[in-house]
Amino acid sequence: MKLAEYGNANMDLALRGLELKTLDPYLAGWRMRVVPSLGHLAVRMITNGAVDRTVQNWIADELSRSTVKNTIAVLVRVMEQAVRDGIIKVNPARVTGWQKLYKQAEDELLDPRALALPDWETLVALADALVAASHDEYRGWGDVVIFAACTAARIGEISGCRVGDIDTTQWIWTVRRQTTPAPGGLTDKGTKGKRARKVPIVEEIRPLVAQRILSAGPNPDARLFTGPRGGRISTAVLRDATHRDDVVTKLGYEHLRRHDLRHTGLTWFADAGVHVHVLRRIAGHGSLTTTQRYLHPDVHKITAAGAALSAHFNVLRAPRSLPSPIVMTR
Repeated sequence: MKLAEYGNANMDLALRGLELKTLDPYLAGWRMRVVPSLGHLAVRMITNGAVDRTVQNWIADELSRSTVKNTIAVLVRVMEQAVRDGIIKVNPARVTGWQKLYKQAEDELLDPRALALPDWETLVALADALVAASHDEYRGWGDVVIFAACTAARIGEISGCRVGDIDTTQWIWTVRRQTTPAPGGLTDKGTKGKRARKVPIVEEIRPLVAQRILSAGPNPDARLFTGPRGGRISTAVLRDATHRDDVVTKLGYEHLRRHDLRHTGLTWFADAGVHVHVLRRIAGHGSLTTTQRYLHPDVHKITAAGAALSAHFNVLRAPRSLPSPIVMTR
């Protein structure tokens, strides 16, 4: 029995004894996160590793600490019921250390620039290394990596990109959807912000995009990026197909994580002088504060700002000249 089916059938037993105010966040966590992420797996196939990776993905998606906690809690209760039913012997959802991962993710989000690749040459070297490590050296994996960094997009959004979403006259990509895990596999849904956004396609990747369009054919609904067999791609698919963890470690970039290509793109856009309100639209951020973290803390500009304020103070402190004496004449 699949986890989604088992949980839905036994939820009353799994959640017995809970207060009503606790039931709503637990059930929301089950419906919105557990089922899409793990619901398609058989109960016996749920492992500690699968739960660990899933929790890490929830954290990387910037869910709040309480949301992650409630979601894990409902999964633990359902799997504990499976233990009582004799389906499994040990509850694999009792994961530990996720709070430490959450703290690490919070630290990274406060300084996303630290996760960016330094330059174009490094990006190309990473893409080539991933292609070389993949089965049959599938070039499409490298294309995904380069496109992700140059558009500051999420892998799910790139997987959801269709030929018709690309305007080759103005070289604009309208991001309309993303591919995410769901019961039975991957499915398409709206973007994280629930709104379409426009992203520029820079000159450096236009030949790559043009070749992908040519390969996809004239159908505007054809996916621009697919796996070697035409399947949908995801972070996990890309990681496993390219042995990504091993590759980045060998290259000395073991700090790279799930959204680091997006961090790279947003950092490069910011360093190129893109205004923060435009950068926010490209990123699809709900909060301007999130976008501002990508701005370069230019020491020279900060020093100049201090000098300007000092000059302003000097003007205020300068003694004012007395008016000339009035000469009375008769």
